[in-house]
Amino acid sequence: MKYISFIILVFFSLFSFAQELTGAQLLDKAIKYHDPNGNWSTFEGNLSVTMKTPDKNERVSEITINLIKEYFQVTSKKNGSVVKQTLDKDNCHLTLNGKSTISEEEQKKHGLSCERAKMFKNYYTYLYGLPMKLKDKGTLVDPKTRLKKFKGKEYLVLKVNYKQDVGKDTWYFYFDPKTYAMKVYQFFHDETINDGEYILLSDELEYNQIKLPQNRAWYYNKNDQHLGTDILTKASPL
Repeated sequence: MKYISFIILVFFSLFSFAQELTGAQLLDKAIKYHDPNGNWSTFEGNLSVTMKTPDKNERVSEITINLIKEYFQVTSKKNGSVVKQTLDKDNCHLTLNGKSTISEEEQKKHGLSCERAKMFKNYYTYLYGLPMKLKDKGTLVDPKTRLKKFKGKEYLVLKVNYKQDVGKDTWYFYFDPKTYAMKVYQFFHDETINDGEYILLSDELEYNQIKLPQNRAWYYNKNDQHLGTDILTKASPL
């Protein structure tokens, strides 16, 4: 009976704390955990990422990010081909197996385009820049936080929307209620039909005093189908 009473007391203490903690305060605490010295804004480094997808070959990507110089490059190796996509400010350069002359057929086969390069830049800088990226302009952080149980664990949850010209999805970010480490994020295109995906984070790799998620496992919200896992195997200076 004493044990049960203790569990109930802890739960209501956490619930009360979640009610008192504003969205901005929770975000600040999470950023303090992941990037205590504010180093993300000047991030420059190389990331090695392996994408494992059910029933498909692994894709290994070498990513270079220099936020100050507005430089991004991703080199992907899959099925014997090497695709390199580079954005240097407004300049875009694409190569396939070291060649910059690429036929339309090859571009289509390998998904090579400057638009796709920009998509990869936004994708990698957003996900590896979380939760710090939630301070960007156009991000609408819900002032209310909540305590929620997800996949058997309790989290402090932050709801985020975006201004129309930035994004249309609704996002939820799940943080450890004790450390404020980011453990899960989830997005919906239309929450009423439970579409979109959730991403489980596990382990961390620290680079330049920034704690980056090492493993990201992606699932559909609607049926928990596993879509793939990307693994950050290395982070190193330029």
